[in-house]
Amino acid sequence: MSNNISVEDVPLSRFHRLLTVRSGGGSFVDGYVLSIIGIAMTKVSPALGLNSFWEGLIAASALIGIFFGGFIGGALTDRLGRKMLYFVGPTLFIVCSLAQLWVESGEVLFALRFLNGVAVGIEYPVATAFLVEFMPRKSRGPCLATLTILWFAGAATAYLVGEAILNFGGADAWRYTLASTAVIGTLLFLVRLGTPESPRWLISKGRDQEAEAIIRRVYGADFSLKNLPEQAENNQLSFGHLLHSGYGKRMAFVTIFWTCSVIPVFAVYAFAPKVLEALHLSGDWASYGSIAITLLFVVGCIIATRLVNTLGRRKLLLHSFLWSGLALLLLGALRDGPSMIILLMFGAYALFIGGAQVLQLVYPNEIFPTEIRAGAVGVGTSMSRIGAAVGTYLVPVSLQTIGIGHTMYIAAGITFFGLLVSWFLAPETAAQNLNDAASLDENTEHPPAARTFSKHAR
Repeated sequence: MSNNISVEDVPLSRFHRLLTVRSGGGSFVDGYVLSIIGIAMTKVSPALGLNSFWEGLIAASALIGIFFGGFIGGALTDRLGRKMLYFVGPTLFIVCSLAQLWVESGEVLFALRFLNGVAVGIEYPVATAFLVEFMPRKSRGPCLATLTILWFAGAATAYLVGEAILNFGGADAWRYTLASTAVIGTLLFLVRLGTPESPRWLISKGRDQEAEAIIRRVYGADFSLKNLPEQAENNQLSFGHLLHSGYGKRMAFVTIFWTCSVIPVFAVYAFAPKVLEALHLSGDWASYGSIAITLLFVVGCIIATRLVNTLGRRKLLLHSFLWSGLALLLLGALRDGPSMIILLMFGAYALFIGGAQVLQLVYPNEIFPTEIRAGAVGVGTSMSRIGAAVGTYLVPVSLQTIGIGHTMYIAAGITFFGLLVSWFLAPETAAQNLNDAASLDENTEHPPAARTFSKHAR
């Protein structure tokens, strides 16, 4: 017995929800491991005798690791399969986090944080590819967007757990704070046990029988390959096709918009207390302000997740860049204003940037085919983190040399550049199945994006 229902049109099932937890857990750990260093650094620096050079380098170390991990993870995930790489990230999280219990120098801490970053870089392509290749069409965008919410939830948890451990953990509290990631990494490893390989990836490798067996296992005995709208490329695509064959323009769009949306965010996250202090917020205002801003990032992503289908990918991205850029611009102009106004502007930025944040994982997974999908996510992850690492390292320098006002103006300029590029290049893929969204065929691709701003963004 068989049916004609596409697997992209089936209702959301228990398997889909569990897969969201499995992949989303990686995003939660990513947010946690990248944010926990900001909490621990106040104790790490005096304990290890770090100067400002090593402070900045250690703060950026995980971002540097993500650069390499994204390239490596993306290429290997497309070559070796989603399932094989699914356990590499959690394993590195566990080992490298526990090793921080015994670190005695800035150099060793940098190396361990770098390896944690490699794990994060691997997580992005493998976890998102797994999710998008199983999800129904209507749930694809919201579920991918949920990963970003979980990233910010992990970051918020890092602030709460980090503060608690530092307050009650004694002289070595910073070690326990950094090692706490191992607990979440262990849970992630365990929950991923039993995950099947992606049928779309198996089809791309000519392993149709294995793909059909998994389709029947996941969707039911009356489903088969004919229910999966996936077409293997006549000419096998490779990692190099990301730079040409029609995909180079898409790769440029993903890299630029992703980079422009993460540089201000990572700068705020890594040095939120210092930024707030420079804006004349100190003591409890700075501490609670950091937590409040983090939670508002989560709220912004939740709102964007609800809009990703109804408003559409393109409009959501344009609005996100426009209003978050204006918030940063006002922060620079009102840098000497009342504390409440400063917090409101930071809060507005956190809310509005949510659209761009959730689309970082939606766009590259939708507009590239299975053969190079993970590679595209990996390249986007890696290239965006170059900017994020540089931005994170330069924030304290910028605060000291040109001041908070000009620092905020630069952040606003980066955001508006992302808006400009997205205006011309951002596609709309909300209503398309995954195969059509990734196609270069003009008959299946969205209409040209370079039209008037008012038409697409109103």
